[in-house]
Amino acid sequence: MANPMSMTILVVVVLTALAAVVQVTEAVNYVVGDTTGWAVPSSSTFYTTWVNGKNFSLGDVLEFNFMTGQHDVATVNKIAYDACSIANTITTVNTGPYNYTINSTGTHYFICTFSSGGHCSGGQKLAISVGSSTSAASPGSPPTTPSSSPPPPAGSSASSLAATLPLVFMTIALAFFY
Repeated sequence: MANPMSMTILVVVVLTALAAVVQVTEAVNYVVGDTTGWAVPSSSTFYTTWVNGKNFSLGDVLEFNFMTGQHDVATVNKIAYDACSIANTITTVNTGPYNYTINSTGTHYFICTFSSGGHCSGGQKLAISVGSSTSAASPGSPPTTPSSSPPPPAGSSASSLAATLPLVFMTIALAFFY
């Protein structure tokens, strides 16, 4: 039978290996438009610019901040997004603020249907790409520079902890040899 010291070392090595392959991530909460919120922007490329540099993932939350009765959030397909068509929305939420949890990969399209699509035509529309490192831009939009507000952190303190666990376990394992 193996001695207790050998078993302890084996357990530490196994735990170290497990910690090295486990990645802990946490969903990111994005406030759409940052301090501007979900409103008719001063520039028709405002939300395209806001998206630049952000990496959206499954489980992330888009927080649409708007006043009930002044705006809404409609999910639409690409054709409706491009045309600012309010005829065939997939879903429409009229009560603000609204939190949208990303539950599928691909491109997600959002518009405001107020003023018979006039808010959308004024630039109140958002397209995000989920599951890739590139962001979706409005068709025909020129390249833009990132907004002045920094993007949220890619990970969380939990993922930082997961990254340090192998080092902790290796230190413990080495301590058994001395």
